[in-house]
Amino acid sequence: MAPRSKKKVLSQPVMARSVRAKKKGERLSTVAREPSGVDALHRWFEEKGVRKVKVGAVDIDGVWRGKYISPDKFFSAAKSNLGFCDVVFGWDLADELLDNTKVTGWHTGYPDACAHVDVSSGRIIPWEPDTAAFLLDFVNADGSAYAPSPRQLLQKIGRRARDMGFLPKFGAEYEFFIFKETPQSLKEKGFQDLTPLTPGMFGYSWLRTSMNSGLVHSLIDGCNAFGLDIEGFHTETGPGVFEAAIRYDDLEKAADKAALFKTVVKEICAKHGLTACFMAKVNAKLPGCSGHVHQSLWTLKGDRNTFHEAGAPGGMSQTMRHYLGGQVALMPELTALYWPTVNSYKRSVENTWAPTTATWGRENRTTAIRVIGDSPKAMRLEYRQLGADMNAYIGMAASLAAGLWGIENEVEPPPMCSGNGYEATAQPLPRSLKEAVALLSASERARELLGEDFVDHYVRTRQWEVRQYERAVTNWELERYMELI
Repeated sequence: MAPRSKKKVLSQPVMARSVRAKKKGERLSTVAREPSGVDALHRWFEEKGVRKVKVGAVDIDGVWRGKYISPDKFFSAAKSNLGFCDVVFGWDLADELLDNTKVTGWHTGYPDACAHVDVSSGRIIPWEPDTAAFLLDFVNADGSAYAPSPRQLLQKIGRRARDMGFLPKFGAEYEFFIFKETPQSLKEKGFQDLTPLTPGMFGYSWLRTSMNSGLVHSLIDGCNAFGLDIEGFHTETGPGVFEAAIRYDDLEKAADKAALFKTVVKEICAKHGLTACFMAKVNAKLPGCSGHVHQSLWTLKGDRNTFHEAGAPGGMSQTMRHYLGGQVALMPELTALYWPTVNSYKRSVENTWAPTTATWGRENRTTAIRVIGDSPKAMRLEYRQLGADMNAYIGMAASLAAGLWGIENEVEPPPMCSGNGYEATAQPLPRSLKEAVALLSASERARELLGEDFVDHYVRTRQWEVRQYERAVTNWELERYMELI
């Protein structure tokens, strides 16, 4: 056995894997699924004083759906799964029932779906210290993955990468606004004339972070204690705008961290009487909010970055070139997966740090994909098309699938953009959700890579979203036409 760490380690019987709880993160990094693993979980619950458990999963829109359950209920679910109403795949982010789905609806009676508890995902919630949080995987009755579930999609693409001999390492960074508002004040103001945390344009401001050090430290410390590993945190240009970079990890862990980050920030801000906003475009006069994802492929042992090749132009290996080529080639038809809302497309405007065409460049922030580094450790891609409103599981899965397709088909990327990406001759990206959904719906490659059932369900949810927008009357229309038309 390995020497005992100074951190508390819960020993398990022979044949079972160990359970470790970080001093700060309180994360169960590895738990056996045998009965002995459940025994270790019991000991961990007792040691940490757990009296409640919060379980949840992300829906198609990236919204966390979950509930509190008792420890007894949790341990029962850990052995035999949990019933969770499948309406979470039959309504939109405002809980309006979709009228076009196949997987559930009035025609099925909205039964319980089967949810499997991922016991390796356990964390203590730092701001709810008697509560443990666990993630759920939706499965069919036979134990196979439930096709519409974003987390299961990501796991499927991760397995494909490993079957090809690659260990994907990903890391997300988010930009977001913070307002001096509550859910009540947002409603009362009609989401207009909101008060930002700080006024003015102060990107990378030493002063602004110190002025709000109580909140900033709560966010950084809270994320770190929850196992989200913040590498960098700073103000971005815009009133009350911040950016956080989450440390890279293996694909599945990185996606969990990215998805959890948004709800953690919202929860901590709410405790300060504030609202965090991850919309792609909050204000027409300000830059949008990105959700860039850094990506690289390593050997299965994690000891070599396959994107790097000494002596190759720019250090880019053939694997990296083909991965990049696949992503650029499929970018337009997969855009609906990257930009999931009507608002997403308002961010894609020239000279606002978001791409308008399928381009790539080295250390070029005007392109959709930015190549970073030239060393074995640092060589990676920054997928810049993704916005802060992305569903991290879907965005990561789709971009990885496109890259793997490029490797399989030896797709060479177009010429590198060395100047202003907004002036490059390249494939244009869709200008609206409606256009993007039409491209995705017609994409045979998307259905081949991601699965017919997932793409069909996703397309139906986005078609619903488009219809809700098309029947809406906006403030812009009222201000422009009410008096003068």
